[in-house]
Amino acid sequence: MGMPMPWNAIARAVGIEAGGASMRDTLSTLWNRIVGERAKTPGYRTVAFTIAVTTLAAKMAKADGVALPVEERAFARVFNIPPEERANFGRLFDLAAQDIAGYDIYAGKIARLLADEPDMLRALLECLFHVAAADGVLHPDEDTFLSLVAEKFGLTRGEFHSIRAGFVKDPCSPYTILGVDGRISDAELKLRHRALVREHHPDRLAAHGVPPELRCAANRRLAAINAAYDTILSERGLRPQRDERP
Repeated sequence: MGMPMPWNAIARAVGIEAGGASMRDTLSTLWNRIVGERAKTPGYRTVAFTIAVTTLAAKMAKADGVALPVEERAFARVFNIPPEERANFGRLFDLAAQDIAGYDIYAGKIARLLADEPDMLRALLECLFHVAAADGVLHPDEDTFLSLVAEKFGLTRGEFHSIRAGFVKDPCSPYTILGVDGRISDAELKLRHRALVREHHPDRLAAHGVPPELRCAANRRLAAINAAYDTILSERGLRPQRDERP
């Protein structure tokens, strides 16, 4: 079951149906109208979350200068937007994608909505990487954008690089991906790897209430963690123990 994405209600609230308002402060007006629902609804099930995530993704798509249709379509697939609501979603996405101004504000709003749900913040950053890489390239400006979003989410540099490694292939240190020092012992490395696999396993995320949409890239993250671990073992002349993985 997908997340509720109430695009019709959103469109009516701010008057963006067919040729309606296009001013940037429309988004702020909408936020002020619906932010109170957090008191009675889980953060990721609120209209506030829907607006903030859509705005953040659209501004990220604009970070490299052009918000491409493929990025908009990737977002729509990840968040399971029904065909009948695509028009309203598209208007809101286009409105937010006029420029990147204020993206940090919306990242902060999401962080507050999900303050007690760090698993969802990490999963959401994965989804943003998925959208950013939809055109086959992660532009340096999008990379910087996502790095700053990760900071707003309260994620560590190690968490950011671990997630990033699932989408970007570059000479990033495997120790950085695992968030450990190069002097770590073999025994401590093994424990760290097992802990990361348990922490980021899709089944654990599901058990902690992370919805399917936000688990879309979990397997890629696990693959990056395992690849980093195997690289270090190989460098140390050790054999990967596949049967020891959780």
